[in-house]
Amino acid sequence: MYTQFCAGLSRLCLMAAVALLLAVVLSVQWQVFGRYVLNDTPTWAEAVALLGVLFVTALGLAVGVRDAGHVGLESMVALLPEAWQRRIELLIHALVGLFGALMCHGGWTWAAAKWGEKKPMLPVPDGIDYVPLIIAGALIVLFSIEHILANLRGSVVEPSWN
Repeated sequence: MYTQFCAGLSRLCLMAAVALLLAVVLSVQWQVFGRYVLNDTPTWAEAVALLGVLFVTALGLAVGVRDAGHVGLESMVALLPEAWQRRIELLIHALVGLFGALMCHGGWTWAAAKWGEKKPMLPVPDGIDYVPLIIAGALIVLFSIEHILANLRGSVVEPSWN
């Protein structure tokens, strides 16, 4: 049941990332159109695109962790005995989960510190730039737990795009 929840959450993240990526492309296109055709550059377009890139990257990072697309040294682990391979994989997922928790904590700290300030080009708090860290960190923790549970059960986490 937890795997189904994480798979659905991962697919939702992928769909949100695609929608946000389209928003980034449209925002940049509007900025170019405004600058060269209307001779009036929309100041908000660049800020929206940058914020969108932060969210797309964070969501893609979390999905990459779930789909085991993160950087690893699998060739070295494959040379170890099978019992050690499982232990190393558990350690790797625990360390990735710890990294996600630290991301979430750091993002929360920075977002709270900057929330009272306003972005110059958008009517949103400046701390919103750190919200993707919080989201990605929390998702990484959830997905790392899923990998640890699957490893203990002797199963494999299927990628969300299957």
